[in-house]
Amino acid sequence: MSNSLKIAISGKSGCGNSTVSRIVADRLSLRFINYTFRSMAQERNMSFVEFSRLAEEDTSYDRHLDRKQVEMASLGDCVLGSRLAIWILKDADLRVYLTASMDVRARRIAKREGKTFEQVLAETTDRDRRDRARYLRLYGIDNDVFAFADLVVDTEKQDEYATADLIVGEIRTRGLDRR
Repeated sequence: MSNSLKIAISGKSGCGNSTVSRIVADRLSLRFINYTFRSMAQERNMSFVEFSRLAEEDTSYDRHLDRKQVEMASLGDCVLGSRLAIWILKDADLRVYLTASMDVRARRIAKREGKTFEQVLAETTDRDRRDRARYLRLYGIDNDVFAFADLVVDTEKQDEYATADLIVGEIRTRGLDRR
């Protein structure tokens, strides 16, 4: 364990991964790392959907994304919020996995993106299936298997601030905030 504090937070779309990671980083005055396919799509002036389809055909995008996240985290104190953070950040001090039912996730995404629940439910179900297949093919990672996480939080039971409070509380209970 180094003197830096590295928190890895993962969860599927709509679990609050990005929002909770940002709040935890703010509360602990840590760097927030959220470099994603959305970031890469913006860098290339492409839509997220267009970029995601491209990435399914070319594994170099996933590999670049995951390498860059680990590289950014290697600079020290941070909260890395990403789909695979708990798997790829080997030196994480705390690995947190966020969960929520498909219905709740789809409702959150529909509200955020201004789409219908039915449309988002179909898209999210498809995205989960495609992501899982891609992670298995690329890394042998089954993102439906997360029991090794240090903390699993069902985000349906509270809002993003209460979820962040649980994580910060766990960090303090474990004596990890040693900066």
